[in-house]
Amino acid sequence: MGVKGLQYFMESCCPEACLPVDLLQMAATHAKAHHQTTATVVVDGMACLRYWYRCQAWVHGGQWQEYMHFLEEFVGAFTRAGLRLVFFFDGTVEEQKRAEWVKRRLRVNKDIARMFQYIKNHCQQPDRDMFCLPSGLATFSRFALKSLGQEVWCSVREGDYEIAQFALSNNCMAILGNDTDFVIYDTVPYLSIAKLKLESMTTVQFSREKLCNILKLQKSDLPLFACILGNDIVPEHHLQHVRKNALSSYGKKHQGDKVHAVAKLINSLHPNGDGIHGISALPLSKADKEAVEKGIQSYLLPGQMSPWLDSNLQPPEPVCVMKKYINADILQEKHMRAECFISYNVLYDGVVECSNTLEDEEDVELSPQAILYQPIREHIYGVLLSALPDHDHDLSVKEWFVFSGNPLKEPNKVAPKALNIPRTPDLMTLWFGKNSELKSVRVFTFLAVFDLQDFSQDIIHFETPLVTVICLVAYIAVQAKHISLEDIDAYLSQAVCIRYKSYTELQQTKGLLEFARHLAGAALIVYV
Repeated sequence: MGVKGLQYFMESCCPEACLPVDLLQMAATHAKAHHQTTATVVVDGMACLRYWYRCQAWVHGGQWQEYMHFLEEFVGAFTRAGLRLVFFFDGTVEEQKRAEWVKRRLRVNKDIARMFQYIKNHCQQPDRDMFCLPSGLATFSRFALKSLGQEVWCSVREGDYEIAQFALSNNCMAILGNDTDFVIYDTVPYLSIAKLKLESMTTVQFSREKLCNILKLQKSDLPLFACILGNDIVPEHHLQHVRKNALSSYGKKHQGDKVHAVAKLINSLHPNGDGIHGISALPLSKADKEAVEKGIQSYLLPGQMSPWLDSNLQPPEPVCVMKKYINADILQEKHMRAECFISYNVLYDGVVECSNTLEDEEDVELSPQAILYQPIREHIYGVLLSALPDHDHDLSVKEWFVFSGNPLKEPNKVAPKALNIPRTPDLMTLWFGKNSELKSVRVFTFLAVFDLQDFSQDIIHFETPLVTVICLVAYIAVQAKHISLEDIDAYLSQAVCIRYKSYTELQQTKGLLEFARHLAGAALIVYV
């Protein structure tokens, strides 16, 4: 993620651009300068998942109480330091970054395949160097943080852009993340999550100002600098010939020469007084030139200009394709505040995506989750798109779902399916209706998504969290024919028993943990 090679260059070749930071001192200085009592740190949630998820038995994908404990520790450390946190998560994938997204997803698929091969060969969990994030962790983390009283936002465009914009426009103290794009944006200081030490509240700032001084660049040069090195919009191989020519002219043979050579090239191309912009002097095809201009533009926050562009247009606002039928402002607000999932993506542009899941590509008995749960999604789309007039029901949702055998060359088109009930309630009514009878309507509609509406009188007596588990397990039992009664018992017993135990209680229950490890080992042996 970010600018190719820049992280390594700053840490290895110009450590003077990596500044040790005491967050308490930084907060005091910031509050004094901005006349604020509480300094705010904007957190790139997607970049923090690996830092947060330190659970030992990660390959099993559970340990929710343990994960919540680590989140509480994280939030508590900043709260005690008098710092306010605002979390951002990616809410969409922009089409201009789709190719890079696909490339990463296919690469992670290979990592997951190696992990399963290790399990088969050794009958145990791999070491941390083969760690893969549990499925759905980013989605669940949003709601986990909200349950801890934190402010959480989902992006409606490129997440890094929204983080940089929010931090700058709200006089925030810093951005905490793991993406060198934050060095390129002209925004607040960028702090490293990887270097964060909660016990001392210290980390490292990657300083764009120091970087510019070392490379003799202006901050307005950094977007072009990022594009030539390679980023998510301008793939590294596109401008390889430009970097090669720059290196030939630079002449030196030292570590970090590529970065220095690109900086020197930019200095030699600065726009001159007659209005001829230096970017035109680069040996670029029309397509590459357009990509570079788009890449530069992607870093410009509202009100910012670039000397490298003839025109400085801001990224277009997302357009809701369903605005004739729904209140687009309400939908966007609910999405941005992490109050719904998938709804915005379906109703705005009809495109949804699902990242990698921990699935064995060689297991032919169990369908990939993307296939297993497709009937549920069809029903969800049916509810979301129920506002469409009858003649528009040929609309389909484009799904970019990662699973074995899907090359991700194009999205799968999935048509919405009406629920098997007399009448599907209007979406706005389900969300905002005040009628006393609507609670039962909401429950009935939810059950109908799983085709369990005939059991509403039996299921409604359980607590809401258990209703969700019962619906999911019942659906899996019907769809995945080889699931045994013992599997169902295991799912339900975890839902009933573990949820009432705290993290501390689970850690102290050594007998239960040892028994669980024994079962896990036995299961792995049987599996292999």
